[in-house]
Amino acid sequence: MVDVDKILDEAGLKNPQVRDYVAHWAEVTGAAAIEVVNASDDARLLAEAVAAGELLEAGEGRYYSRSYYKDTARSEERTIVATNNPQDAGAYNNWRPASEMKPLLEEKMRGASQGKTMYVVPYLMAPPGSPLEPYAAGVELTDARTVVLHMIRMARVGVDHINNLADQNSFVRAVHVTGDLENLGHGTDEDQRYFVTCADERTILHFGSSYGGNALLGKIAHGLRQAAYDGFASGKFLAEQFMLLGIVDKETGKKYHIAGGFPSASGKTNLAMTLAPDALGDRYYVEFYGDDIAWIWVNEEDGRAYAFNPENGVFGVAKDTNEKTNPTALDSIAEGTGVIFTNVAYNEKTHEVWWEGKTKNPPEDLDGWLDWKGEAIARRGLGEQGEPWAHPNSRFTTALDNVPNVADGYDDPRGVPLDAIIFGGRTRDREPLVRAFTDLAEGVYDGMTLGAEATFAAEGVEGQLRYDPMSMRPFMSYNEGDYAKHWLDVLGRATDAPIFAHVNWFQRDPEDGHFLWPGYRDNLRALLWLVAFKNGEAKGTPTPVGVIPTEDELLLEGCEVTPADLDTILSIDVDRWKQEMGFREEHLKQFDRLPEAIWEAHRRVAQALEDADR
Repeated sequence: MVDVDKILDEAGLKNPQVRDYVAHWAEVTGAAAIEVVNASDDARLLAEAVAAGELLEAGEGRYYSRSYYKDTARSEERTIVATNNPQDAGAYNNWRPASEMKPLLEEKMRGASQGKTMYVVPYLMAPPGSPLEPYAAGVELTDARTVVLHMIRMARVGVDHINNLADQNSFVRAVHVTGDLENLGHGTDEDQRYFVTCADERTILHFGSSYGGNALLGKIAHGLRQAAYDGFASGKFLAEQFMLLGIVDKETGKKYHIAGGFPSASGKTNLAMTLAPDALGDRYYVEFYGDDIAWIWVNEEDGRAYAFNPENGVFGVAKDTNEKTNPTALDSIAEGTGVIFTNVAYNEKTHEVWWEGKTKNPPEDLDGWLDWKGEAIARRGLGEQGEPWAHPNSRFTTALDNVPNVADGYDDPRGVPLDAIIFGGRTRDREPLVRAFTDLAEGVYDGMTLGAEATFAAEGVEGQLRYDPMSMRPFMSYNEGDYAKHWLDVLGRATDAPIFAHVNWFQRDPEDGHFLWPGYRDNLRALLWLVAFKNGEAKGTPTPVGVIPTEDELLLEGCEVTPADLDTILSIDVDRWKQEMGFREEHLKQFDRLPEAIWEAHRRVAQALEDADR
């Protein structure tokens, strides 16, 4: 038997509630050893992981990990929110009773870590001293050393974070057990995996994966699902899948902060890490705060909304990351950063890594190159030549302080004041470059009807978006109607509220399919207009769906866009918008208890479109 008390004493872990929790799960899982982790253990754990073959060296201070080939992404169909209140059930959260799920998971985990070490990872998902710190502490128990190494990069890890809690019981209990990955029936009727957040008990139980959000429980399970529920239950804050950036005007010294939600493949990380276009670089500087999660609250003293990124790192998608799309990301994963690559292509002789889009063409010399499954690319048969070298969801994990333009105050416990909240989905028509609205209900309405282009072959209706409210569809932890009301309640307390806007970088020409807007660093121009509009320095053109810029209000110096393309992205297609309103109505009808203010906003927009068509 493991002497739990002795191990915890030697590690300096004093919190009695945490000690009881560790002892309970050590008994349940049957772990052969226990190790308490601090961030200072990183170098030793890296060396141990390399020696054990769990990580491979990928150049100086860089590492490569390959997961089980069926364990490469989040699994939404196996992800469940379980509470003791059926009212928490929503359209998207796959709700089950906690009384059903907790014993099921405990039974699956019983004895499942025999022969393994249970790592105790105390962490904090907030800058220390933050007003939201009571919701940020957690302790992940995991039987995978690579998970520990990712957590050290993505969270603040150390025993002091839980020893010093004002309420010693106010930590999230997060248990991760890998399970026998090759025999879990991935994707079959006998699938044994479960990823459960027991939100009203602040307990996370994940069984059957060692990959990403399935296993890094501080990230999505705590940082989004649990935190969103905590924000709702407390009435105090929002936890959203939002990027967060700052814009510094070097001429005036003013600084602006923008948070935003984007569905998958809609440019969130690239925008979060963007730089100013060359023509504007002498005046504007962009600061990075985070690419994936923001917690938002209103400071009663000044009436402003504030935000911070609860994470301490970046878990970025490698695919299509290159010098043009995201040079900042490449700098953050350079040699010496301690980055961990997952499921990219790897050269076992040169220790290089590669993924689709890193360069225009893959390396010509195939000697030593292995694909993401570990198979030699040089030995591929003819039918396999077109298969990707890296998995489409391949990743890099790096600490925030590796990002070259990370904001000086990214760890400020006070957060940063929000000037704007934006939403953006990949849409080939209808949606202009940017449209702004100052009404809170219309902003929340726009977020609740956020969507991106459906994959027509899979989703069916051409022109209809796959809706992803606030970009939180996979992460909702309670009822969507209550969620919309919580947004109205929290931001309704602001006397100096952020402006809302919708952006779209992806309009295409219907004839030849080219993108009408150059995108990437030029996207900053839309945000600069938005700030100017909020400040009363730009007037824009009112439309039924918001205010859009006039051409002369955009800073277009050095921007390669034709007058015809600009005309299109600075106008709206009323007929397509009227079609969209019908889709939106059907989408919103699925949400119980949707506030009347949201329906009123929908009707106002629909009527304005009707009036515009007369």
